[in-house]
Amino acid sequence: MSLLTSMRKKPLYLAISSLLIAQGAAFAQTTETTQAPTEDNFEVIEVSGFRGSLNKGLLTKRASVNSTESIAAEDIGKFPDLNIAESLQRIPGVAISREGGEGRQITLRGLGPSFTRSTLNGMEVPASTDGTDSGGGVNAGRAFDFNVFASELFNRVDIQKSPTAAMEEGGIAGTVDLYSAKPFDNPGLHLTAAAQGGYNDITEDVDPRAVFMISNTFDNDKFGALLSVAVSDRTVRQEGYGTVRWTTPALDGGGVYAADSNPTITGTPDVDTCSYKGEVVADYNCLWTPRLPRPDYFGNDQERVGVTVSLQYAPTDDIELTFDALKSTLDNTRTMYNFFHMFRSTFSDITPVALTVSDNGKEVVAGTFEGVQSRIESRQQISSTDFSQYVLSGKFNLSNALTLSAMLGTAESDARSEQYRYNMTLQEETTFSFDFSDNSNVPNVTYGYDVNDASLYDLSDGRLRATDVLRQNDTAKLDLVYAGDDITIKTGFAYNDRTVKYSEEQLNGFPDQASAEGYAEMMPVDGFGRGFDGPLDSFIVADFDAIKKDLLPTEWTPRASQSWEVEEETTAFYLELNAEHEVANMILRTNYGVRYVETTTTASGFIDDETVTIENDYRNLLPAMNLALDATDDVVVRLGLSRSMTRPSLGSLNPGNPSFSYINGTVSVGNPYLDPFVSDNIDVGVEWYFDSEALIAATYFFKDVKDWITSSTEEKLVDEAYLPFIDADPQYDPLIALDPRTVPYTHSSPVNADNKEIEGFELIYQQPFSFLPEPFNNLGTVANFTHVTADEIEGLSENSYNFTLYYETETYGARVSMNKRDDYITDFSGSNGNAEEGTTGPTQVDFSSFYHLNDNLTFTFEIINLTDEYERLFTTGDGTQNLMREYNHTGTQYFLGVRYNM
Repeated sequence: MSLLTSMRKKPLYLAISSLLIAQGAAFAQTTETTQAPTEDNFEVIEVSGFRGSLNKGLLTKRASVNSTESIAAEDIGKFPDLNIAESLQRIPGVAISREGGEGRQITLRGLGPSFTRSTLNGMEVPASTDGTDSGGGVNAGRAFDFNVFASELFNRVDIQKSPTAAMEEGGIAGTVDLYSAKPFDNPGLHLTAAAQGGYNDITEDVDPRAVFMISNTFDNDKFGALLSVAVSDRTVRQEGYGTVRWTTPALDGGGVYAADSNPTITGTPDVDTCSYKGEVVADYNCLWTPRLPRPDYFGNDQERVGVTVSLQYAPTDDIELTFDALKSTLDNTRTMYNFFHMFRSTFSDITPVALTVSDNGKEVVAGTFEGVQSRIESRQQISSTDFSQYVLSGKFNLSNALTLSAMLGTAESDARSEQYRYNMTLQEETTFSFDFSDNSNVPNVTYGYDVNDASLYDLSDGRLRATDVLRQNDTAKLDLVYAGDDITIKTGFAYNDRTVKYSEEQLNGFPDQASAEGYAEMMPVDGFGRGFDGPLDSFIVADFDAIKKDLLPTEWTPRASQSWEVEEETTAFYLELNAEHEVANMILRTNYGVRYVETTTTASGFIDDETVTIENDYRNLLPAMNLALDATDDVVVRLGLSRSMTRPSLGSLNPGNPSFSYINGTVSVGNPYLDPFVSDNIDVGVEWYFDSEALIAATYFFKDVKDWITSSTEEKLVDEAYLPFIDADPQYDPLIALDPRTVPYTHSSPVNADNKEIEGFELIYQQPFSFLPEPFNNLGTVANFTHVTADEIEGLSENSYNFTLYYETETYGARVSMNKRDDYITDFSGSNGNAEEGTTGPTQVDFSSFYHLNDNLTFTFEIINLTDEYERLFTTGDGTQNLMREYNHTGTQYFLGVRYNM
């Protein structure tokens, strides 16, 4: 039996690693040691630009004892990509999700955004924005929204894939560490100013982007100050066609087609026996049709401002104090228009006239229908995110061997989104035809009326609501390091107080109008559908200004029942031993440690404006062992064994707004007693640094995740916290109701009920082609491939690829990068009868180039989404189909810029 197989079959192997701490200490005292490899021990190749960024990351990776990837800035205030998430997707194991064509969240090694912990300047930070419905709306969970920040604010990002005991817990997938620039990083006076103009071939607008940074040190480098400001505007048009899933009359629940239907059918349905509510019905009632076939427009005017301040003071060689402040705002004004015909809930009013069945016999490729309802939905979504972080840290050399580090920090993210949605519904049913024969993603359509006649529609309030997510985190950390001749011992503690407040408001009293006349206008979008892969025609929409002037209420009313708050306090202690040993003329770097953490949660929700609060606590012991064997001067072999954890989604802890059925003895509610996900991890890697700046590497990883949280039912007594509310509920009649004090109720809630195994491997190849004859010796490449397998994990692509080819000289350079991921499932439970919902894996191609006019002035030209990759969402119908849900694009962006360094 192999070592890996043995470890995988013994989940408690991690308990052994804690015993190795003592053994490691003893071993360190009896074994000859040599100097541990660091970035300073390696030959440093003096290169700049993108190649220099790659080389810095390679040195960081090689020197680390655990599995680490790193991305370094090409220059002060110049990150390799315009968006942090876009840079992260170049890392093996990382895939990203986009919002309006821009990277928003990451998936790491198959696990979704909430399983990755993110820190800024050593402190865990919250960051939330909003998005479209399909993009997840306002982020009220643990996931980190990278699009809150401009990439120019950072000079390094590290991705920790295997934990050490000294790292704070919370990320089963890994940890992303962001670092902003500091004056002591580059002593002396430095000034950078850059400006870009971005042109999008759909919007045909020019968007400005600018950054300014100044840094200096004084008094013989004892004091330093740095200020950076990044400002950008972005105009987005996401245009396309959608269906909002497919369904069948038999699955929808709103009745089958009209009883007198007698459609002409082309093709042969293959649906077995079609039945509805136990009765056999015509086969065409089991054919899949688009629920809400519609042209879509999603526009966004975005403004982003970021400011960092860093002050450092080193009065002696043994004391260094640092104060970091970061402020970022992201404002979005979204405009969304949809024009749809409704194949939902009212099938009994619809008469199919002619149907063309697909070759598989399961869906309607083309059809003509009578009695269809039509609606135009117009939505204005105004949102803002205000983020701030303040960190005071210090490093004190107490002696030649003893160092104390301390940190106090506070961070806050306040994301508010106001949604003004209006429906213009056709007052009479109509005839509608669609035909996907020529294009499976975009149909040709025929309408049965003048769709741009406002007098034919009424006007009503679709939804007038606001959502606010306030996330706060206060952190205190203390670390003590003893660096002996043969061993380094680290110990410390960390305290975090996290709070998330989710609240909703609504505007009441909107006066519905019998006619939309006076409150409608032609879509205020020039060239709608320009360059789209299929027919898109403009249509009338709600006039937001006219409605706001005459009809819109102004007073927001809280929706207390939908609001909740979770406070989470954690206290952690750790002990870690690092050493190196000479074994058979090889250097073995070792890292043993254990982390103990206590978590207390206080979850509060509302029941009829009354607060219900439930507390919970749990404790976790998290051992970790990382070994790095420098087998030769060029080869590093790694082994990591660890236990890690991710705490439950904050919204799932909400105890408020329960739905009781006292007669049936059921309740649907959140679960404030959830335990965290806990994972036992194996990482095995081999890295061959076969030439300067070159690497071939392979890494195998395995995660055995226990206490996976899923929606389920369980029988248990109702929590005592709810009993006073039940007694006061007029719907509760003790004479006929099941007594919640003595009779277990069936709870529909999130529960810890499953285990998941995740297994995969990563391959990396990186090399400058300096061995080629001129001029080809300035070429280079970096490529990686990741394969992940797991059972029903949302957001997981089985395969993902990255490839970059670059050409750089001291004067000019260019690179082209390609990122590809497989299709992935976003919802395994589906909706409207669908087995699953998913996203087609995109292929993103980007281009970047520069020209140094002199030592101070550089011109840049970049292209984002060179091939205008389309976003395609789909549903799987009965589990075997691939039915378009959304199909749209955001166009190609061109950035021309100039940069000045001093």
